[in-house]
Amino acid sequence: MEVLIVEDDLLHRIYLREQVSAALPECDTIFEAENGAQGETLARAHRTAHIVMDLQMNARNGIEAARTIWLERPDTRILFWSNYADEAYVRGVSRIVPNGAAYGYVLKSTSEERLKLALRSIFVENQCVIDNEVRGMQQRSFAQASGFSESEYEILMDIALGMTDRAISKRRHLSLRSVQNRLQQIYSKLEVHQPPETLREDGAFNLRARAVTVAMMRKLLNYGALEKAEAELQSWLKGS
Repeated sequence: MEVLIVEDDLLHRIYLREQVSAALPECDTIFEAENGAQGETLARAHRTAHIVMDLQMNARNGIEAARTIWLERPDTRILFWSNYADEAYVRGVSRIVPNGAAYGYVLKSTSEERLKLALRSIFVENQCVIDNEVRGMQQRSFAQASGFSESEYEILMDIALGMTDRAISKRRHLSLRSVQNRLQQIYSKLEVHQPPETLREDGAFNLRARAVTVAMMRKLLNYGALEKAEAELQSWLKGS
């Protein structure tokens, strides 16, 4: 068995190497990459390797690297090992997992025993392992009553990037009214509104900016998600 560790922190790579060696005595080779770009290169060179992947890395983050690796080799088993249970990361991972793929999402705060169990469950037993905190975020994120639909989340990201209603309408192939209706749904779900005493005035808030701020505080958005969305936006602008 071969295992590829993709982690930008040296101490964390050392720790993961120790845990992989202890949990997987059948593993005879461990490769290491300092970022997602190196991880993609090593994954191509060692196509049977299972992967332990950090999410937030410089140069190329874990979600981007995992997407590329899974597009090229959908049966790759990946354990995401992260500090973050933010909805932006949870959604990012959920979007790219191929059907039937064995993967895991374990927080760096988890115990050694839990990490070792996850390594064996995914890489040996071909089972998915999701930390309870991450699973709870998934359930809250995709709950029909209070979570965001995929379309609403895309529009939330678009307003965070500064796009106008008309630009969003063109990009998402929606009518202007549909965009505005979704914006109202976003405001409602984020509980973003003007304070009652300002209703007769201009209002205390710019609701779009307020929605982005509240989304950031609730960890619906983060730097990594916005960075990826900005790259996708620039690609769309060049092609439109």
